[in-house]
Amino acid sequence: MTSALSAFGNSLHDGTRTLPFVRRRRTFYLISIIVLLVLGTIGALRGPSLGIEFTGGSEFQISGVQDADQTIARDVVRERVPTNEPKITVLGQDTLRVQTEQLDSAQTNALAQELASGYGVDTSAVSTSFVGPVWSGDITQKMLRGVVVFLVLVALTMALYFRNLKASLAAMLALLHDMVFTIAVYLVVGFEITPATVIGFLTILGYSLYDTIVVFDKVRENTEGLLDQERLTFAEQVERAANQTLVRSINTSVVALLPVGSILAIGAFVLGAGTLKDISLALFVGMIAGTYSSILLAPGILVDLRRGEPLIAAHARRVLAARDGRDPEPEPVVHETTDDDADAPDSAELDDDEPEDEAPTPAESTAHRTGAPRTRTQPRRTPRRRRNAPRRGQP
Repeated sequence: MTSALSAFGNSLHDGTRTLPFVRRRRTFYLISIIVLLVLGTIGALRGPSLGIEFTGGSEFQISGVQDADQTIARDVVRERVPTNEPKITVLGQDTLRVQTEQLDSAQTNALAQELASGYGVDTSAVSTSFVGPVWSGDITQKMLRGVVVFLVLVALTMALYFRNLKASLAAMLALLHDMVFTIAVYLVVGFEITPATVIGFLTILGYSLYDTIVVFDKVRENTEGLLDQERLTFAEQVERAANQTLVRSINTSVVALLPVGSILAIGAFVLGAGTLKDISLALFVGMIAGTYSSILLAPGILVDLRRGEPLIAAHARRVLAARDGRDPEPEPVVHETTDDDADAPDSAELDDDEPEDEAPTPAESTAHRTGAPRTRTQPRRTPRRRRNAPRRGQP
């Protein structure tokens, strides 16, 4: 099994086998659009589940409970505050977290006592905290500002590194796909969006860009001296780079997904820890999306952005013409008039100014036949200067 995978990877790297990542790019575009539309529609209908850090409210944490039944906390909150729908999370084996809308001090103290009584613990085992709407709004603004600054700096860095703005744009579009996909899955699953989720999203940005940069760096290596050969077009060189980095991308993703998947399983089904679930789900989904986009989307986007460049388009025509065994269509040549051309007279003017050759005299003909010296009866003429010939002293 290992030898077969190794042989498969070697065949992709040396070009004996090529998967049509770029040739079938429109199919991958369509698949991505359909998936995003379906997930986005379902997620929009469900709505986001924002954590207390973004909405503001009161939080109660009950420790040392014998029975972590969420129904007890829900009934207590509804009885005390009928209009409030609590969010209850089991943390570990004996701890619950209850989040409600904003309550005043009297309501908070009364609810803490009733929760302690309902779960049979001391009042000191119930800790309370409050997050105001001003603080949560400030956190949201800082988060969005940080993401925007990060994206701008990364886009500029990539444009300078690859010396091509279109490569940076292609990477940003692939990254946008990863973010939208991860957020849509988060909305569909119904997990709460917390600061840990934001940390997971930011980690996805770095991972997805790293994977895409590896592919684009191979593209840059393959396309060096592209115009000096007529064997592969730009699109084929990009596809070759995607094939050469496929095995590496899969290996990196598998190694990264195994521990993240373990954290997700433990956090969701064993410990029930909200923070572990929030960050691990974002990482797990984002890594899968990043691997998909870096191989199947980013190379195709780069080809579509650069295929219309004059040099790349002309080179593609030459390559296809060479394969067909025909000469490529000649490029139009524009003759630039030089100073010598402007100063040089036309051939007609030269013919008008110079006398025509006269027939030799009998004496000249006889001298030529006998080998005697030929007597010149006409003055020696200056040799005619060929048109467009460089003047003496000029290169």
